[in-house]
Amino acid sequence: MPVQWTLRSARRQVRNPLVIYAGLALTGMALIILTVAPIASKVVQRWSQRDVELRSRLVFNSIRDQVASGLASKTDINPIAYFNRIAEDERLLALGFCNEAGQLLHATKRLPPKIDCASVARTKNDTFATVFDAERRLLVSAFPLSAGSERGHLIILHDLRFVDERAAKARLYAATALVGVMLGIGLLAAAIMLGALRGWSQLVRSAIADMRQGIEPTSRRADLLPITSEMRLLLRDFRTDRREGDGLQVQWSPQTLHLLLEERLPGTEVIAVSNREPYIHNRNNGSITLQIPASGLFAALEPVMRACGGKWIAHGSGTADRETVDARDHIRVPPGDPAYTLRRVWLSEEEQDGYYYGFANEGLWPLCHIAFVRPTLRLEDWQQYVTINRRFADAIAEEASRDNPIVLIHDYHFALLPAMVREHLPNATILTFWHIPWPNSETFSICPWREEIMHGLLGSTILGFHTQFHCNNFLEATDRFVESRIDREQASVTVAGRETMIRPYPISIEWPPSALAGQPPVEQCREAVKRRFALSPTARIAVGIERFDYTKGILDRMRAIDDLLRRQPSWKGRLVFIQAAAPTRGKLAAYSALQIEAERLAEEINARHGSATYKPIVLVIRHHEPDEVFELFRAADVCVVSSLHDGMNLVANEFVASRDDEQGVLVLSTFAG
Repeated sequence: MPVQWTLRSARRQVRNPLVIYAGLALTGMALIILTVAPIASKVVQRWSQRDVELRSRLVFNSIRDQVASGLASKTDINPIAYFNRIAEDERLLALGFCNEAGQLLHATKRLPPKIDCASVARTKNDTFATVFDAERRLLVSAFPLSAGSERGHLIILHDLRFVDERAAKARLYAATALVGVMLGIGLLAAAIMLGALRGWSQLVRSAIADMRQGIEPTSRRADLLPITSEMRLLLRDFRTDRREGDGLQVQWSPQTLHLLLEERLPGTEVIAVSNREPYIHNRNNGSITLQIPASGLFAALEPVMRACGGKWIAHGSGTADRETVDARDHIRVPPGDPAYTLRRVWLSEEEQDGYYYGFANEGLWPLCHIAFVRPTLRLEDWQQYVTINRRFADAIAEEASRDNPIVLIHDYHFALLPAMVREHLPNATILTFWHIPWPNSETFSICPWREEIMHGLLGSTILGFHTQFHCNNFLEATDRFVESRIDREQASVTVAGRETMIRPYPISIEWPPSALAGQPPVEQCREAVKRRFALSPTARIAVGIERFDYTKGILDRMRAIDDLLRRQPSWKGRLVFIQAAAPTRGKLAAYSALQIEAERLAEEINARHGSATYKPIVLVIRHHEPDEVFELFRAADVCVVSSLHDGMNLVANEFVASRDDEQGVLVLSTFAG
């Protein structure tokens, strides 16, 4: 708790305008210092070096005649002894004389071996050059000198370390002075701003107090007049919301949601549409079995439909679906406690290949997910997609008993459906939810039918995405591809006089989860899972529960287990990762290849780290019912959700909801939506 309080306090401080102002001021100060201090250092360094050059010329002018005389007579003075005496100056490092042939005739002992006549620029004029020797800078000065018949150059070397030290001091002094000046200015500005804010806050409080009492603002608050009307509206809305909300402070459940709809929207007809049906009937070994799909859409929408009633229209994909419906293709669900009607729409295998496997899952799915699988966009798939969207629109029109139903359209399989429903039911309230990410406009431009898709979605009353980022991407795509009026403040798009609101809606799950009812205690779940998979009684269990989809990062989490066991061999025999993966879209090459690669990788990791009695990876490839999923969640020490790109992965929510013991660790990807 103290840590959480500290984090919340830190977040509040970061949002504080004074903290923001101080941060900007410090940033500006740092930029000024980083700009000015090096300039000051460079100026001092250049000035000091120029001073040394003048000093070299002064030394040369002082000794030129004596050196020339000594070199000419070769007897009056010893040049080397004379040079050594001159070089006793603390900043003068060495002297030497080079003849015209480039031979070093005379030099002091401290002349670096690196400096020879060939490396010195010798011209008719004085020359100065900076060289490095043993991490020190040297100034090499060459002066032409004539001594009778002997002609050459006098070389004078100065050590420039004192120049660098002087430049460093200048940089420090400049930075210190600037810090002092900037702090003084900043403190003065902060004092002025605090005084202004305090005065303005007092005026605002007084104005609000007057408005509560119905008093018009006085002249002393004339500077607040532009916002008094807005504050008045805000106070009115606050009072209204508080008054209306007093009766709604309840624990949300299907029952309270149903009562709210009956009170606020009496007689409303709700029609939900999705590709995947919430209940699938299959024939196995001569008998009909019921399957509940492993789907985030089902987890999010099915509790709402049970609360609201109405009809759910979906593709009848089960092998026994036709045997369980009535003459109108209806069936009441859930079994045992019917709350709404499921209407099944039939597709041929060719239609399913083009609409579902083709355009929806080989085209739109990889187009919208940044998982580095290239989208396949075929004309024949698009034509099937249009046909099936039209068929579902006709089914909605058939099922609607009034002209203004609420139609809930779900996911990327029905991008064209909102506009088609609008043609049949102009007064319908159409709420479309896009359950996967929406890419940036540059990526979406790959699709040849981008305008048709966006016009279809803009037939909605409200178009929902999981995150504000996806909303922003959609607005950018609309701005680029659709002739429309975009209100970014209200996040709405108007096309042909009809407005569509663009909103982010993070989805939750049923609470409390129905699959949690009847679950044994956590320890019993853990013991049951260990018995089922023949695990050690002391084994730690990590789980991953996903569909076999390349966006879920299944291979990556298996490689992570491999890497963990490489780095920490002590976990061998103690850690088991159970990956429950439901087969999906097996007709598509990318999905079948993923399953094959997962099986191969699991075998490879088990061979590398396992033994006759221990397998670090347990890969279970089959559909799991909700009670099985929750048993795995309750048995796990760790749940891994490693999505590469997701709209909103509900596995994380379900894992947390399953742990009424409030134990376990959730490893969550930042790309889980």
